[in-house]
Amino acid sequence: MTAMAPKRTEPDFSFLLDHTSHVLRTRMAAALDEIGLTARMHCVLVHAMEEERTQIQLAEIGDMDKTTMVVTVDALEKAGLAERRPSSRDRRARIIAVTEAGAEMAARSTRIVDRVHAEAVGSLTDADRAALMRVLNLLVEGDLAVPSESPRPARRARQ
Repeated sequence: MTAMAPKRTEPDFSFLLDHTSHVLRTRMAAALDEIGLTARMHCVLVHAMEEERTQIQLAEIGDMDKTTMVVTVDALEKAGLAERRPSSRDRRARIIAVTEAGAEMAARSTRIVDRVHAEAVGSLTDADRAALMRVLNLLVEGDLAVPSESPRPARRARQ
């Protein structure tokens, strides 16, 4: 470090969030890979089971572009875990329907996701875990709820 480099007076909040997010994503990817799923596939299965949803709606929930969503649903169909069907509410729309095998896989993947999350905060006390979740929720629902508009949008890491 040179004498001209600015001296940090606060921890690098962006680094802390980016690093923990990256490590959590890699752990999640490895854990879900054990059952042949990706985080995107898990996301689609779980959210498609909640209610009748189109590919576009599921892509928005999972922060996926159209191409990624199509590839993800194609993989789920090929594995027999989901299928595209006409909507019962709008004959022009097609929804993603989870098969019985897909529902079983979603239950398995949800247990894996819950385990990875629990392991990630396992070294924290119950009080620290509760505080972390409370503060992160305050940020997500408050000051960091909506990305800023920018002429040079920041790239968001996809799951």
